[in-house]
Amino acid sequence: MPAEIEVFSGPNCQNCEAAKQLLTDNGLTFVDRSIADPDQLAELQHRLPRAMSIPQVFVDGEHIGNDDDLRIRYRDQRPPFAP
Repeated sequence: MPAEIEVFSGPNCQNCEAAKQLLTDNGLTFVDRSIADPDQLAELQHRLPRAMSIPQVFVDGEHIGNDDDLRIRYRDQRPPFAP
């Protein structure tokens, strides 16, 4: 069963675009939750009150981290890139 991936991102965010491109390049689907939407921003603040940057990535509800953390998981072939 494919992982549910959520990416909290913002407009004009190069790191956000890089994280989403990495997922796309690996054939993974994700939900893009733009913090430009006040409801999405409130959701991120609720789930991760101390978040100071974007993107923030969640896999199956577990906080993975930012785009650097996602790249490390890709390098190490850990979920969502491998079971």
